[in-house]
Amino acid sequence: MPTTIQLSKETKKLISTFGSKEDTYDTIIRRLYKLAVKEQLKEFLLSSEGTMPIDEAIKKAKKKWQ
Repeated sequence: MPTTIQLSKETKKLISTFGSKEDTYDTIIRRLYKLAVKEQLKEFLLSSEGTMPIDEAIKKAKKKWQ
C-alpha cells in the first residue's frame, strides 16, 4: 500500500538525480538504501575498532596455549 512522505523540493530534486526517466522514487530510494547497507557493511568490516596487531595476537595466543 503506497504511503506519502514529505520532502523539500531540494531533497526531491537531489533524489531524482539518482534515477532515470522511467525510475519511480520508490525504485530510486530502494537503490540508495541498498548502497547505504553495502557502505555500512564495508565500514564495519574494515573498521579497526576492537582489533589488535597480528604480532600481539600471536603473543597472546602463545601465552594462552603453551
